[in-house]
Amino acid sequence: MEMLNPQYFIETFGCQMNVADSELVAGMLQKCGYSETRDMTQADIIFMNTCAIREKAEETVHHRLDSIQHLKKRKPEMIFGVLGCMAQNLKNDLLESKPYVDVILGPDSYRRIPEIINNRKKQNGHEVDTRLSKYEVYDNLMPSRQEGVNAFVSISRGCDKFCTFCIVPFTRGRERSRSNDSIIGEVKDAVNNGFAEITLLGQNVNSYRTEEGKFPHLLEAVAMVPGVKRIRYMSPHPQDMDDHLLQVMSEHENICNYVHLPLQAGADRILQRMNRTYSKTEFLNLVDTIRKYIPNCSISTDIIVGFPGETNADYEETLEVMNKVVFDRAFMFKYSSRPGTKAAEYTDQVDEDIKQERLARLIDLQQTHTLEANQRHIGKVLKVMVEKESKKSPLQWSGRTEGNMGVIFDKNEEQIKDIVNILIQDAQGVSMFGNRVLEKEMIHEIN
Repeated sequence: MEMLNPQYFIETFGCQMNVADSELVAGMLQKCGYSETRDMTQADIIFMNTCAIREKAEETVHHRLDSIQHLKKRKPEMIFGVLGCMAQNLKNDLLESKPYVDVILGPDSYRRIPEIINNRKKQNGHEVDTRLSKYEVYDNLMPSRQEGVNAFVSISRGCDKFCTFCIVPFTRGRERSRSNDSIIGEVKDAVNNGFAEITLLGQNVNSYRTEEGKFPHLLEAVAMVPGVKRIRYMSPHPQDMDDHLLQVMSEHENICNYVHLPLQAGADRILQRMNRTYSKTEFLNLVDTIRKYIPNCSISTDIIVGFPGETNADYEETLEVMNKVVFDRAFMFKYSSRPGTKAAEYTDQVDEDIKQERLARLIDLQQTHTLEANQRHIGKVLKVMVEKESKKSPLQWSGRTEGNMGVIFDKNEEQIKDIVNILIQDAQGVSMFGNRVLEKEMIHEIN
């Protein structure tokens, strides 16, 4: 007997782009008559939206699939599927080693989900579609988002940069941009559904271009949508950052004074090997340009240590760049070889122990820099968006600054999604602590 109200469960691994894709898939499943369940054992469809960016991410998914395969045995009619980058990259491995997986869909095949559900009603069998598209941007499909403060809006898909360490161009295909109108439509829909902050997503978000214009034009159009309190974007590529983009950022108060600027390595030789298309000097000059346009801009970064051929001298250059820039925060990783990428073919791979030791030093340095950056705000009043109750106390709020840093402060009458003025009084680790300052008190102070 068919259930009146079939249920789905989606588990998401990896980047914000995967979160946005899962929301897209959820919207399609709801149109097919499914409702979401948080209890996997009750689900009629289970989808794992996977990541292939590092070996550890793949291992995590393999373990997860093995640990829940009993659900499929217990309920054979269930649809059990793997979506996303790992589906694209490892479909043969999945077909061979995970026979209980019914559906394997790459990132460009999600429109087929309603058709697959209908096919399953007629016959059981495997569905595999990992074809990459030159055109699919999922225009005119509205995502189903959990309630919250921040909505991720995907503006482009794929990547044309071909960094030698990165699997993304092979799992997500070539770069293509969504139409301006569909993005603005989705932003308006998110605002109507109560979201106050919009994060624009792309593998290289600032290489967005359509007939209506490039990324700065889109950013400006999003800033003009009524009800958008804050806008962020990630991740840009240093090569595509330009004065026009920084000009737009400086002119609109609701565009956060925050840039996530992936460095990856500080030595020109390694940057060249990575095919990053900029030099150390060009990167440092870009940081200076950002700070010229937006003096109080927070800058975060991504760094990979132990890339093939990285010497101690190369590594020290990375530390040198970090000391010059003093990033507000950094996402730091050991190099992970990805089969199929150019860097996997290098014979001068760095020993695992050396990678681990370099990563530990890097993390220590960044922790010092994050604390320094936060301590610079002590005594200043920062605008903080209230996001949730603090984990430490029900009497306190947790919010974020424009620069994406956490702030804890005592509750007053403010509500979640309000932007309030907080006088920063302390900084510990990655968090800042402060007290609410009312507008009239600020005016009084100025006078």
